[in-house]
Amino acid sequence: MCGRTKRETGQRSHRACSISGTVTEIRHALERGGSAEHAKGVQWFFKEEIKSHGWYTAPLRRLAAAYRRRFQKEVGIEFLVDVADRLFTGRVLEEKIFAVLLLEGLSCQLRAQHFDLFESWLDRVNSWADHDGLVHYLIAPMILAQPARIEKVFKWAKSPDHWHRRAACVALIQSTRKGKQFHAIVRLANMLLTDEDDMVQKGLGWLLRETAKGEQKRTLSFLLKIRDRAPRLVLRTACETLPQAAKRKVLGSSKQRSFKYRGFNAAPSASRI
Repeated sequence: MCGRTKRETGQRSHRACSISGTVTEIRHALERGGSAEHAKGVQWFFKEEIKSHGWYTAPLRRLAAAYRRRFQKEVGIEFLVDVADRLFTGRVLEEKIFAVLLLEGLSCQLRAQHFDLFESWLDRVNSWADHDGLVHYLIAPMILAQPARIEKVFKWAKSPDHWHRRAACVALIQSTRKGKQFHAIVRLANMLLTDEDDMVQKGLGWLLRETAKGEQKRTLSFLLKIRDRAPRLVLRTACETLPQAAKRKVLGSSKQRSFKYRGFNAAPSASRI
């Protein structure tokens, strides 16, 4: 009995060392492989102070995929999750994005405890980039797979933390792209229409824009109902893919826009939100 306990303790200790060594290895690879020139320009995309090694998304995704294939074959999903959990800390942008990419596409292997872990990562978010990676690629697929989890979205919408409120929006994008959860999206939008935070407004506008792609008629009808009380940023973002005639119905004429909404900035493109 004692011998088995020692073996189990030794195995746990070895696994912990392996995780720590792997995290160190990845961090060194990220530090060495970035572009100092690109790192200087990354800050322009953020209001928050960002530490970056200057990686572009495509090579970062390839590196994460290589590690994912290796770990899946050698040690399994729990090892991957533990490594990602260690990486999704601190303020280095590429480490947090790498953590997300390491688990990208594995939602069918993830369980309830993993969803709870990813939810806890929302408290570690530093910027829209690590936020949207976490929510769009890890949390959203798990909500799509288990629709009962949608109740979390309405809880987040009431949070004092703006990243949780933005998460409520981004978490439903994959569902709406599959033609699901229209009524939940309307409910959520009504909850967040008075939110003054621009990150939340951009997130809500993004969700409504994606909804309009598959549910144009119903989304347009909803936008017309809320046009007098919705933030301009939400409306402009939501209308980006609508036909010009539909945009004019929601936003009004150019003269009306310049008079009534003078001083408001246009919503950024999808690549900036």
